[in-house]
Amino acid sequence: MTVLDNRALNRATLARQLLLDRADLPVLDAVAHLGGLQAQEPQEPFVGLWSRLRAFDPAVLSDLLTDRQVVRTHLMRRTVHLVTAEDVLAWRSRHDAMLRQRVLGVYRAELAGIDLDELAAAGRAVLADDQPRSMTELSRALADRWPAPGPRALGEMLVAALIPVVQLPPRGIWRAKGGVRNLPISSWLGREVDPPAPTGTDPVGQTMVRRYLAAFGPAATADLRSWSGLAGLPAAVSAVRPELVSFRDERGRELLDLPDAPRPDPDTPAPVRYLPAFDNALLGYDDRTRIVDQAHRGLSVDGVRVVLVDGRVAASWIVRDDTVIVTPLRRFTRAERTAVTEEGHALASFLSENDSDRVKITANP
Repeated sequence: MTVLDNRALNRATLARQLLLDRADLPVLDAVAHLGGLQAQEPQEPFVGLWSRLRAFDPAVLSDLLTDRQVVRTHLMRRTVHLVTAEDVLAWRSRHDAMLRQRVLGVYRAELAGIDLDELAAAGRAVLADDQPRSMTELSRALADRWPAPGPRALGEMLVAALIPVVQLPPRGIWRAKGGVRNLPISSWLGREVDPPAPTGTDPVGQTMVRRYLAAFGPAATADLRSWSGLAGLPAAVSAVRPELVSFRDERGRELLDLPDAPRPDPDTPAPVRYLPAFDNALLGYDDRTRIVDQAHRGLSVDGVRVVLVDGRVAASWIVRDDTVIVTPLRRFTRAERTAVTEEGHALASFLSENDSDRVKITANP
């Protein structure tokens, strides 16, 4: 079985994630291809798409949100994701059990003894008037009936797990600020989420396996679990395995992939790319060493924005006073410093409301 080293996996990841060459895809198609973008920080998906799409116009993504073709919702790993309306309708039921268990993992003591189906029914009744509510407003409406858990535990169980909801605009609109207001998916999209598949079948899981590999492969089943948060995908993997090809990584793990998916030459040049906080190019794997050194793995879960140099995490970045400030994690060559500065100027111009393109790179470590 062919062994793919980290550099080969890196270039495959960059190609699948649209980071090797900016793509000419429509924004909706890019969101679908990526299986959604992590969006707990509302403005971060705009940076993620700017780094991936040629001539990206943030107004297009804003319009997709207001036109209800893209939504913000809790999904993979119980985190807020920006996904297409079609994907949330197809995938939400497949995530139900995981979402419940992850909220219970945080609030098990507070929610002990509560009938979650009864709680869900009560929450749906409150939302039946189609009036958007914050998590606090929803939990307060039920506090007299369930006073013990407290508003945080009650609210998170309702909006992150029990009731399929979306977070409404202006939350997530370009350069707009807005608190989280929730409405059932069925009310916002005019259609109920697809019901769970009959026992013994998992067509949604099989589709997710194929879609994951298209955007993240070659990858191990542990990587698939880390991206989705779902433990119950072995049957789906087994069902699609005859369609797939297999490799090994340098650790000896089996990697699965779609046969015709791009796997570029490991020596393919990789341009500098600025990634937003919590980008799935990092979080979409259990073994992230294909893109980030183990010593810096924590950056991916700490919400640190990172810069890819030669395809790997080599710096962090922030914006302060309309200036993109880059802090290297290793010493840059002169050519790397120039490339980081040039891409940083373009990013600063994209982000700034004042036509600024200022970049500052702190001293090499």
